[in-house]
Amino acid sequence: MKKHVVVIGAGFSGLSAACELASNGFQVTVLEKNSSAGGRAAVFHDQGYTFDMGPSWYWMPDVFDWFFERYGSSVAEQYDLQRLDPGYRVFFGKDDIRDIPASLDDLYALFEAEEPGSARHLKKFLDDAAYKYKVGMQDLVFKPCHSVMEFADKRLLSSLFRMQLFTSLEREVRSKFKSEKLRRLLEFPVYFLGALPSNTPALYSILNYADLVLGTWYPMGGMGKIVEGMQRVAENMGVQFRFNSPATGFDLGDDRVKAVLTADGPVVCDGVIASADYQFVEQQLLPADKRNYSAAYWNKKVMAPSCLIYYLGVDGTIDGLKHHNLFFDESFDDFAEAIYTNPKWPENPLFYTCIPTKTDASVAPDGKENLFILIPVAPGLEDTDEIRSRYFEKAMDKLEKHTGQQIRHRVEVQHSFAYRDFVDRYHSFRGNAYGLANTLMQTAVFKPKMRNKHLNNLLYAGQLTVPGPGVPPSLVSGNVAAGEMQKMLFAEQKIEQIAV
Repeated sequence: MKKHVVVIGAGFSGLSAACELASNGFQVTVLEKNSSAGGRAAVFHDQGYTFDMGPSWYWMPDVFDWFFERYGSSVAEQYDLQRLDPGYRVFFGKDDIRDIPASLDDLYALFEAEEPGSARHLKKFLDDAAYKYKVGMQDLVFKPCHSVMEFADKRLLSSLFRMQLFTSLEREVRSKFKSEKLRRLLEFPVYFLGALPSNTPALYSILNYADLVLGTWYPMGGMGKIVEGMQRVAENMGVQFRFNSPATGFDLGDDRVKAVLTADGPVVCDGVIASADYQFVEQQLLPADKRNYSAAYWNKKVMAPSCLIYYLGVDGTIDGLKHHNLFFDESFDDFAEAIYTNPKWPENPLFYTCIPTKTDASVAPDGKENLFILIPVAPGLEDTDEIRSRYFEKAMDKLEKHTGQQIRHRVEVQHSFAYRDFVDRYHSFRGNAYGLANTLMQTAVFKPKMRNKHLNNLLYAGQLTVPGPGVPPSLVSGNVAAGEMQKMLFAEQKIEQIAV
């Protein structure tokens, strides 16, 4: 009989794990607490608008190609992918705007116009980032990181030196560029998605390579089309999905999970990959003696930001904005302090606005705009309707100022999503949106371990374990966890055969 593995959670890592297991002959059941697949990349509809609830940036297209081709499909077969040009627009102030072009030559020209001589430095910076990306994707990212000895070969050790694990991204960027605007362009991915550039290894310039060289893309119909494609691939290989079916606990033997408990009864299995929130599974579903970590351990972790999101349907069009828009017209220092140093709601927030209708008319009724506004904030802050209302007005003030148009009176659909929604919908630890901050001591072997050390058939996947947060890393995380599960179960099967 086929070995049966239960995957908890139908986000990107769960879908990836399910596909890898099914392709290798396992029976797979995916338990999902919500009504559809996607996890944080869920979709909802209202009055003809289609809203992506979570990820809106499509970077590292090679990872998506790798995923679909691995299972006999392709990106082109699953959805229509378009490269954005410009990739995004940055507002440094009123009428102080830069569009980030898809062409590298145009990018070098943009840098050179801002700071003479900087194009040469940018080329060196991106060449170094390309090396990190190549080594990272070929040699590092697919390691389960059970032990530091996984990295103990001469070739890899020599590569690690060039990966700049012990140099901060801030130091690397600021040694090459004097313009504060150029520094902001290169540091914003880690500011928004992880930690202070001063606390982030220069290794993470791979995000700049993904952004500026590999480009920013968009799947027509929205990010939900990726999820639909992955679910389709999984179901074609026999994966069974059970929606509205949260895991409520485990039936445990001495050193293994015998079944996953649900409201509809236990799901007996040979192994479990928990791609739901790691901290929730540990602290809420497992007894204390079967956890890898204590509550104190989790409380000491440095989390990436949470966020306040507005999903808006607007009557008419909005001029002056692109598909992706970053508003860097306030102090980065104040922004960083409010998130990382002295957590609080910021007085003058930086924020990001996505308008997919600039590329894709299908996600809104004719003649209308679909807006996604995201304000990064510290995790764990008080979240009230009054606060959401106040920050909506701040966002509208800024959008109207920069576009010179009245917008708020044209809003006909409005939803918000913040801390309490992250906790309720995703069991997100401290309401985080992006997992663990990308600090040195939370990279690779220093992340929460993928393997449960007390239960020999329970593994974790997703943004709180290796390789880290983001859609492409989550695809890899699920794949790696599935590979480790196969090793565990095959080893167990061999022992049983020897015993017989």
